[in-house]
Amino acid sequence: MNLFPSLEEKYTKESLSAREAQRLAEFIAWGPVVFQASRIMLKWGILDLIRDSKNGLTREEICKETGKSDYAVKCLLEASLCIGIILVDVDTNRFSLSKTGWFLLNDPATRVNIDFNHDVNYEGWFKLEESLLNGKPEGLKHFGTWPTVYEGLSSLPDQVQKSWFGFDHFYSDSSFPEALKIIFDEHHVQSLYDVGGNTGKWALQCVSYNKEADVTILDLPQQIAMMQKNVDGKEGAERIHGYGIDLLDSNARFPQREGGLDAIWMSQFLDCFSMDEIVSILKRAKEAMTPQTRIYIMETLWDRQRFEPAAFCLTMTSLYFTAIANGNSKMYNTEDMQHCIEEAGLEIETIHDHLGQGHSILVVKKVM
Repeated sequence: MNLFPSLEEKYTKESLSAREAQRLAEFIAWGPVVFQASRIMLKWGILDLIRDSKNGLTREEICKETGKSDYAVKCLLEASLCIGIILVDVDTNRFSLSKTGWFLLNDPATRVNIDFNHDVNYEGWFKLEESLLNGKPEGLKHFGTWPTVYEGLSSLPDQVQKSWFGFDHFYSDSSFPEALKIIFDEHHVQSLYDVGGNTGKWALQCVSYNKEADVTILDLPQQIAMMQKNVDGKEGAERIHGYGIDLLDSNARFPQREGGLDAIWMSQFLDCFSMDEIVSILKRAKEAMTPQTRIYIMETLWDRQRFEPAAFCLTMTSLYFTAIANGNSKMYNTEDMQHCIEEAGLEIETIHDHLGQGHSILVVKKVM
């Protein structure tokens, strides 16, 4: 396994004392309630109140400001103190925000992850073991009977959809400005297939950035319907087309573009499939390629992260795919993705790292 330096330092040697290790073990044991108590501190605005106070707040002041009972506030404050998101002055009994509490409150990625885990994943985690054993998203069943989350996405409750798309878009959106430069300024792409294009957010940015760009989104028919509604009336919408396809169907072929195709774009897409399914998709993508066509695979490869917390988030996200999304995919590392690419008769031409929130773009060409 090849790891970027910060990850190798963290994952190849013991860094905790025995007491620290014991605390972390208990932190794991109480993880579900640690999450919920911290989430409620955010939802009730208690962390905001503490942050915005000049000298911290007493329990009585927090009760008055929030209108919550002394019992509820006392339980949350004591738990939060032990979790580590607040601190207390033992002389004045005033609570202040810790560094961890500050990140919990102010880091956009953390807030997105909290909403995603509470609204989309929390109940489904209870079925993680069954999902791992069966290779199916058993945790999805409390939402519906779809084989994967993607078929049911348009039917999920509004708040669940909001948190799902918030998570999905947050990580991809931060990479789009740099990705647009790579695609259109460095590689001069005009015709592009956006595979798994979802709501058309990337396609809209493409046609806005490059007035000659022509984008065809390949996705499930129900996703194409959502996309068409979303792009309708927006700048460049006439250069965005939809092509309904079930990419899990190994007989479903990519459309052939008259005059050839410059690029096939796959952003946060291949992580939605097993390795065998990825090979099948890439083989069919290859059929639509000319020698000049390039596939651009943008993924958050967990082994290529500059900072360890990002790798942590990504490997945990793999278990969302297990329990909720489809039961058989994950956030891949470079070695896995390269294996799939080469198995499909393709090769990596170059890799662009450190885009946005930790994305890489693998530029892939046909083996000649």
